[in-house]
Amino acid sequence: MQYLNEDIWFPDVNKASPEGLLAVGGDLSVGRLLLAYKTGVFPWFEVNEPILWWSPDPRFVLFPEKLKVSKSMRQVLRNRDFTITINKAFTEVITECAKAKRKEQSGTWITNTMIDAYTELHELGYAKSVEVWSQETLVGGLYGIDLGNGVFCGESMFTKESNASKAGIISFIQNSDYKLIDCQVYTNHLHSLGAEDISREMFLKYL
Repeated sequence: MQYLNEDIWFPDVNKASPEGLLAVGGDLSVGRLLLAYKTGVFPWFEVNEPILWWSPDPRFVLFPEKLKVSKSMRQVLRNRDFTITINKAFTEVITECAKAKRKEQSGTWITNTMIDAYTELHELGYAKSVEVWSQETLVGGLYGIDLGNGVFCGESMFTKESNASKAGIISFIQNSDYKLIDCQVYTNHLHSLGAEDISREMFLKYL
């Protein structure tokens, strides 16, 4: 594991720990974050921790052509229970993601510093948000990084109503031309939609 300074670089991802921890420190500048995502690395840390950089092996991803949409979700989408928008409320989405309670986590990894950094990426056109509305109320959403190479790196999602986040990600994938959705690490929620593990080596080839 390497300790980073003000220089913008990352060690070879093959030097990551078995859990995927690659480096500690550095900052969340635009240049460093873009280099991270382009080389298969992402930040993940909690309040009062140093910045931790990860590149897990295997990598959890979703191929759009393998997206699983249940019969009940097809009905939800057909009924248009929700309105889905893109990049209409980025700040609100990332803030709600930060507030969302998650199993086996005592706090949030989306710190104020993270919110500021990804908001800047959004303003520069790299970070995208997906909003799920019930009438005029934001009830779900997700955000991530668009690398411009056919890969979307999902960062976090939230939901306040049943099926809201699923409706958002399904609609987003079905109406885009991404070749790969990076989900980073395993979750039951994304596994139910068809996400799967691939090797880090294969993931880097997609990048």
